[in-house]
Amino acid sequence: MTRETAIFAGGCFWCTEAVFQSLDGVDGVESGYIGGGVANPTYKQVCGGDTGHAEAIRISFDPSVISYDDLLDVFFATHDPTQLNRQGNDIGTQYRSAIFPLDAAQTDAARAGIERATADWPAPIVTTIESASEWYPAEDYHQAYWEGEGQRNPYCMAVIPPKLAKLRKGFSDRLRGA
Repeated sequence: MTRETAIFAGGCFWCTEAVFQSLDGVDGVESGYIGGGVANPTYKQVCGGDTGHAEAIRISFDPSVISYDDLLDVFFATHDPTQLNRQGNDIGTQYRSAIFPLDAAQTDAARAGIERATADWPAPIVTTIESASEWYPAEDYHQAYWEGEGQRNPYCMAVIPPKLAKLRKGFSDRLRGA
């Protein structure tokens, strides 16, 4: 079975992870850090905003079930790609909207995804397309956060359910068990 990988940054990785784990064809979502200049950064370092890393997710998916284009469409629909270096109250370059393509085809698809999404947003999309650099998995307690601690975290309870509602409304045919 063929697997592909996608890397997206759309604000807090707890919030983006929860969205993509719900999709049929996605068999793994890992929270981590990418795009910075410090080796093996910690959550505290990245949150400080000085490492250059983005909080991001690395998605493993089956392209025969869900395409990279589908993932891009979900990405743009479930976060605000018009906010520069922030998502809501999370402010800093670590919360930027970015796509980290792993090959030329993903780069082309990312450009096309931005073009498709432009019609859905009243302000210009500021999502960047950045070279995929070293990936650093986040600490274990950040993985699958929504399924555990996240549902007891007031921040997550305020941010994640609306994202999941957008996902159900716009992509019900892409959800597990649909």
